[in-house]
Amino acid sequence: MAQRDAIYPDNSARHALYDAHGYSPAVRSGDLLFVSGQVGSREDGQPEDSYLGQVERAFANLEAVLQAAGCGFDDIIDVTTFHTDPEAQLPILMPVKERFFPKTPFPTWTAVGVTWLAGFDFEIKVIARLPNA
Repeated sequence: MAQRDAIYPDNSARHALYDAHGYSPAVRSGDLLFVSGQVGSREDGQPEDSYLGQVERAFANLEAVLQAAGCGFDDIIDVTTFHTDPEAQLPILMPVKERFFPKTPFPTWTAVGVTWLAGFDFEIKVIARLPNA
């Protein structure tokens, strides 16, 4: 079995949030990185005020985790997003998503409508291949 290593972004304020909830921001296993769902939370764990703000912050939080592992958006192979109101939210999300995934080959993507995200309206989790593994 491949060894598992927890990856934390270089941000001490977030470490306490991850530890308090009992999970790792990401786990490296072999040449794959499994990133936990990232939401649009500020450093104190509170959500951004708007849906667009939450999406922007979630992508920024995701980027910090990816960078801590030595990879980036081009290394992502699978994306899962969670939405509290997909029909209304997807038109707002798509321009942001297209900035981070502008060209083919695009990662796979599964969008899931949910009724609860602990006070948030958007969450993104990914699997990436580590380029130097």
